[in-house]
Amino acid sequence: MGDLRENHEHAEDTTRPGNGTDGRHLVAVLALPGFPPFELGIPSRVFGSAVDDDGEALYEVVVCTADGAPVASDSGFTLQPAAGPEALAAADTVIVPPTHAMPELARGGPLPPAVAEAIAGIRPGTRLVSICSGSYVLAAAGLLDDRPATTHWNLAEEFRRAYPRVRIDEDVLFVDDGDVLTSAGVSAGVDLCLHLIRRDHGVAVTNRAARMCVVPPWRDGGQAQFIDRPVPEPTVATTTATRAWALERLAEPVSLAELAAHARMSLRTFTRRFRDEVGMTPVQWLTAQRLETARHLLESSDLPVDLVAHRSGFGSANSLRQHMRASLGVSPIAYRRTFQPAAPA
Repeated sequence: MGDLRENHEHAEDTTRPGNGTDGRHLVAVLALPGFPPFELGIPSRVFGSAVDDDGEALYEVVVCTADGAPVASDSGFTLQPAAGPEALAAADTVIVPPTHAMPELARGGPLPPAVAEAIAGIRPGTRLVSICSGSYVLAAAGLLDDRPATTHWNLAEEFRRAYPRVRIDEDVLFVDDGDVLTSAGVSAGVDLCLHLIRRDHGVAVTNRAARMCVVPPWRDGGQAQFIDRPVPEPTVATTTATRAWALERLAEPVSLAELAAHARMSLRTFTRRFRDEVGMTPVQWLTAQRLETARHLLESSDLPVDLVAHRSGFGSANSLRQHMRASLGVSPIAYRRTFQPAAPA
């Protein structure tokens, strides 16, 4: 597996043009024994909802098994796959959902020979993705060594013991490490698939796909916001209305004191409750919302960077540039050219 990992680290991005029908991006979903149906179906549902302005599908999704044979789910039925390992070899993106029938992986054990052989046949440069504990499969193949990754928060300590070379982070919904991406449990797989659509085709296509799936195109925070957090009692004040109020005023300077005053709480109470509900501080959340607005404007408009900075609440192009470099590692102009290759400097 070491050669495969090396090839993936140094290969060019070959996700476009695609290897599917009519040049569409081909997504192969590997169904393993004991797969949960919900997670297996996420890629087909989300990528199948991604269409261009003319309504043409942008992805072709095929479900396959390691040897082409039927495979049993964890829900009492058997899946007849559309393809075998040849789909993995041809794919532009390979997605590995969880399996509940390989307990040896939780102890750092080897992959079954057929699965190891199928993964070894994946072309260099193919984008690799895991959903929830599908990360164990990538880790067992050596594809996550010395990389950042995530998995379901409840499995993090077990994962660290089994695969100490992986830099696991259980506080995030997903990790994008370029050609290898991992997501947290269940619905975080939806978040990651939408992120991939956005990376490939921009915000407008992603928003359309999210609307078709009736899910938000982007969720704030990380897994921490979903861990052992009881639903607030109806009599307990929340920060929901204040967050909505702030989103309507992103272009204006909004202080922490103003947020707390709108919520009718003390600064200390507001900050604590905000963190409990959202998983980050009010300032971190506000900056993330402004970055999201700036990214949307850079992707979908030709507004000058100064005006993008103003409308997103950063005030100046220099401030926007600093925040984008810190968060995304690119300047606003470079980010825009990713989605609008013909955009002027």
